[in-house]
Amino acid sequence: MPFISNTEEQQQEMLTACGVKSFDELISTIPKKFIHHDRCSLEDAYSELEITRKMNALAAKNAADFNSFLGAGIYDHFIPAAVDHMLLRPEFLTAYTPYQAEVSQGTLQYIYEYQSLICELTGMEIANAGMYDGATACAEAILMAVRKTRKTKAIVCGSVNPLYLRVIQVYTEGQGVEIVVIPSKNGVVDTDALAAAIDDKTASVLLQTPNFFGNIENAFAVEKLVHASKKALFIVAVDPISLAVLNAPGEYNADIVVGEGQSLGNSMNFGGPLFGFFAAKASLVRNMPGRIVGATLDADGKTSYVLTLQAREQHIRRGKATSNICSSDQLCSLAATVYMCLMGPAGLKEVAEQSTTKAHYLAGKIAALDGYAMASDQPFFKEFAITTPRPAAEIVEVLKDKKIFAGVDLAPFGNPDMLLIAVTEKKTRTDLDALVAALQEVNNG
Repeated sequence: MPFISNTEEQQQEMLTACGVKSFDELISTIPKKFIHHDRCSLEDAYSELEITRKMNALAAKNAADFNSFLGAGIYDHFIPAAVDHMLLRPEFLTAYTPYQAEVSQGTLQYIYEYQSLICELTGMEIANAGMYDGATACAEAILMAVRKTRKTKAIVCGSVNPLYLRVIQVYTEGQGVEIVVIPSKNGVVDTDALAAAIDDKTASVLLQTPNFFGNIENAFAVEKLVHASKKALFIVAVDPISLAVLNAPGEYNADIVVGEGQSLGNSMNFGGPLFGFFAAKASLVRNMPGRIVGATLDADGKTSYVLTLQAREQHIRRGKATSNICSSDQLCSLAATVYMCLMGPAGLKEVAEQSTTKAHYLAGKIAALDGYAMASDQPFFKEFAITTPRPAAEIVEVLKDKKIFAGVDLAPFGNPDMLLIAVTEKKTRTDLDALVAALQEVNNG
């Protein structure tokens, strides 16, 4: 790169400053087996046409034509073409302003609109500009509750996504926070065990609904248990699509609402990038992580947007900071903003109703097969767990040859004969029946 000055004289000057005579001497402490002496085996240059063909061939390996029932937190919902059309505008795609939002009125405006939409969806009073993903949003909510209540016991319902739990444990390590996990019972949290665990040391209780198994928790009952304890905060992790047909968390008096926003206009992207949303009661605003954009009037009386709150450690003393989040995945939350505006309440409701109707159709068909059964009898939204006649991992591998991703094998989470299946509005009856036929064929040997 000729514009980066690095002459032999400059190299020698740097080596001298390091106290060595040569580059080999500089790296002499590295074991020889890790040092590559040959030239890099790069291919010859390609023309634009040739590299396009090569990239298309590589992209074809992504199994985009598979009939996929993967879920467990990331879902294959339909994304209108207008979403990407907006995101690919150079003002959004190439600008650095999503991180330094204070220099761009356009970025501040769509963050404000995003926050407003999240508040409307969740029934909460305030929302921040976004988080890294749903897992870190859960962890930040727990740390926020600890700051607010000055208590150190955080209860996590065992039906929460286990990957979220791992992130929570990492975030709270060394923070003096005690994480207590309440076991699941028949696919939902054991409310008796939860009631017994809540005491005057409890800072928060985290519930996910629909939970990791796709089941709908009784959030109204859990809220009563949580708020019976002095100061304890009720944190709820939700699927935003489900809120088009289920009660908004504000209706059952949640204090903090978090979740993974990927299903709002973002592709699955092999697991990332994602974005988390974070909303709460207005009384908690001073303890919220990230940043909040507000609307005001400028000196000429025109509407303008400003960073109302930005209590990150980059801006205030570390001891006073509410988090050290360095980005809010703003392009992903912009996709969510465009998606929610395009769909509107009626569109989101249609997505939710089609997803749940098709999921229940598929569940009924699978449960009727010999050897298969529903893992619980709880009401569910668009995802459900089934028990399998043989290890789920084997079924997943066999169905790959039929170009079907059968679901998520739950063996890594302690359930080797259980499969988690997700259904979205994109599935046709042909897609659903193909999975049923393939599962039946696997069972017949």
